[in-house]
Amino acid sequence: MNQNVKPPAYSGTVAPLKNVAAAYAVAQQLIDRPAGVDGLGCFYGPSGYGKSKASTYVQNRTGAIYLEVFDYWTRRKFCQALLAELGVDKPRGSIADMMDHALRLLQDDPNRLMIIDEADKLVDKHMIELVRDLYKGARIPVLLVGEERLPEKLKAYERCENRVTAYGMANPSDLDDARALAGIYHRGLIVHDDLLAEIVLRAKGVASRIVTTLAQVAQFARAAGKGEIGLAEYGGQYFTGIAPRRGR
Repeated sequence: MNQNVKPPAYSGTVAPLKNVAAAYAVAQQLIDRPAGVDGLGCFYGPSGYGKSKASTYVQNRTGAIYLEVFDYWTRRKFCQALLAELGVDKPRGSIADMMDHALRLLQDDPNRLMIIDEADKLVDKHMIELVRDLYKGARIPVLLVGEERLPEKLKAYERCENRVTAYGMANPSDLDDARALAGIYHRGLIVHDDLLAEIVLRAKGVASRIVTTLAQVAQFARAAGKGEIGLAEYGGQYFTGIAPRRGR
């Protein structure tokens, strides 16, 4: 995979983070795969690294089908959610009937990407073979997004794992990512690099924690009447994800 692939310009509330670029690169590799090459891909990493936001960007950029799996889903619920995403009002019928219906719809647009977020939940529930059946029947590109152990979990389903031809790994956010997050969420505030670096360090690169701390920084700056702020001026909290302990 070309590690230098970068997505086009960003807008809205999606910052140009490296993990967004990585997810987009995997998606493009699947969509543009040569004839005869399988089209299953994995984008994985720890919770809080921004995988879902990256998936949303890829969905908006490519017009992908998007499914977010929940713990309570059954096979029937998976089929109903997929058909609803494909525009079917009040999906009904047996699981087999709904799968056949979904396959017919997917075959109408075989180059359209399907993103399945929280895909490791399908593996845990022994439902990942439904995805393989959809891929095998429609030959559409499919991007599985999940936690760090997703590739390892797929090894128990050899028929799925053998069809994975593209991997992307979400990595901790760095100073550049923190700058991007500050710019997209707090455009009226200048946050100096020394403070951003401290935030990244304390957050251990977890994007969601960085965003939370930046909100606290912005609140602190407003209260102090500051339009810019650095490490020396900041006297507020850092969100580390660790619950405070009761003092003795």
